[in-house]
Amino acid sequence: MALRVLHIGKFFPPYLGGMEVFLADLIQEQRRQGIDAYALVHGEPLPDDPPWLTRVPVQFNLVYAPIAMGFRQALGAAIARLNPDVLHLHMPNNSALWALTLPSARKVPWVVHWHSDVVVSNIKWSVALAYLLYRPFEQALLERAQQVFATSPPYLQASNALRAWHDKCEVVPLGMNLQSTPSAGPIEPILQWRPMTQLRLLSIGRLTYYKGFETLIQAVSTLPGVELLIAGDGELRDNLQTLIESTTPQGSPPAVRLLGAVNDTQKHALLAQCDVFCLASRERTEAFGIVLLEAMQHARPCLVTDLPGSGMPWVVSHAHCGLHVPFEDIDAWRSNLARLQHDPRLRGRLGQNGLRALHQHFSIGPCERATARHYRGLAPGTAPRSSTRGLLVVISTCNNAADITHLLQRVDAIVDAPVLVVDNRSTDATCHLAEQHGAKVLRPLLAMTPWGSLQTGIRHALAQGYETVVTIDAEGRYEVEELPALLEAGRQADMAVAYFAARNSLPRRAAWQWFRWTTGLRMRDFVSGFRLYNRAAMQVAASADATLLDYQDIGTLLLMRREGRRIKEVALAMHTPKLDRSKIFRSWANAVRYVAVSSLLSIAHGRGVQPASE
Repeated sequence: MALRVLHIGKFFPPYLGGMEVFLADLIQEQRRQGIDAYALVHGEPLPDDPPWLTRVPVQFNLVYAPIAMGFRQALGAAIARLNPDVLHLHMPNNSALWALTLPSARKVPWVVHWHSDVVVSNIKWSVALAYLLYRPFEQALLERAQQVFATSPPYLQASNALRAWHDKCEVVPLGMNLQSTPSAGPIEPILQWRPMTQLRLLSIGRLTYYKGFETLIQAVSTLPGVELLIAGDGELRDNLQTLIESTTPQGSPPAVRLLGAVNDTQKHALLAQCDVFCLASRERTEAFGIVLLEAMQHARPCLVTDLPGSGMPWVVSHAHCGLHVPFEDIDAWRSNLARLQHDPRLRGRLGQNGLRALHQHFSIGPCERATARHYRGLAPGTAPRSSTRGLLVVISTCNNAADITHLLQRVDAIVDAPVLVVDNRSTDATCHLAEQHGAKVLRPLLAMTPWGSLQTGIRHALAQGYETVVTIDAEGRYEVEELPALLEAGRQADMAVAYFAARNSLPRRAAWQWFRWTTGLRMRDFVSGFRLYNRAAMQVAASADATLLDYQDIGTLLLMRREGRRIKEVALAMHTPKLDRSKIFRSWANAVRYVAVSSLLSIAHGRGVQPASE
């Protein structure tokens, strides 16, 4: 039976807020993956609304919150009609609080997508007062929820509202649908920059108190050859227009223009033609900035406020796609804008970084998979788990008591497969916890390297007749939530190796480049212990030659190539950052030994046919 999910959101396209764009992409991806997803949101029903979308008319707004008198009734009717397996509440959303009052809603598991805190504003006292009334209901909703998704590590750490609920929180960065190319046709002349403009700036957002447009306007007003277009509408339009006029020298054309609301085609056309995208938000109400991902989609560099506790600078840093500007520092904005104006190569490099990072980290696929796995954990009878007949999961451990319980729970929720833990003399509760959670534990008498532990598990799998093994080195980089993706990659190769994009040190990057040259292997990570072996690859990995290896990486790859086995490297997303405890690069002595041993292997085996990778 297909999983059925009811999303309770704030609005939905054609309203073009970031929360709404994400919700539309998430539901479309969920439905594409076979989840029966529905949405209940605010707004007037439209003739072309799909049958899975219900809009509830809004009578008025109170302190920026839409008040829809019929929302409670509509929620109750949707639950009765759909009988959902999970309620997915997108917060902040005052109407989602109605779920607390409905017995039918309380019978269904809840997950909460935490898009933003209701920030106790120093700018708008009305928001601060309203939050005093809102907070008790917000906390009651969080207490009732089984799972909370935060959108970035810094936002989770800085959130006062989530502070008491970290045990049920997981960071799942927002993503975009990258399957379809956004339409970016020609723009009307009124929406274009002046012909002689040297630096075309764009900012998009509601003209409201926390967006910081005042800072941008003042910064741009004195910069020659720079023009800023602001797309969006809101209650501050008249005030901002007055500021533009007051900062424009007499007899000169204004350096800033307010375009008003734009549609999706116009928005993407503007993004395609601008030189730099700017976001000057001054409160953590700007939690992530989906519009940054849209700018990255067009390979545009981003200039953002270095706002403490917001995910906005985290996105830019993670993607290496732009620059940060100190909070409300007009001179710093001018300086950074001038730098980008006179350095087109820097703009191009930042833009290309963003485009690559978008596909690696911020597509909708990993976000959909993360949410779907938690759905299945809350409603386990609603969808079949991955088809994994003949699969054994082998985990190499050494003092991993802090992580082993969660790891085993997630493996059990994601795949229907036994788990073998090969422990290398742990002195903590790793083995006890593993056995408590149903894993078979092997405790070799002799101390082993991580490769020795994993090879022991592979030999056990061969002896027991398993067709496939997935290995996880608990000391290194792995992401259990990506098990289905690794299994899918294994259908196309004898051995699938996971690659997680990371900020590698200069010595590690140099070592990888050296090994790519000496081996001819086009691998991006040679030490990943998150791998899949079919039976043919297991026989190579359990061979006498493989036993002589100190490390699992280059030696096994070269052996696989020698035996004609197909190797596939697959890029996977790291949903939750983990400490890489691999000993190889922990000291210069270890690193030098590793490079020396692996270089001898590489030179001895020579360059050969390169494996497929993606």
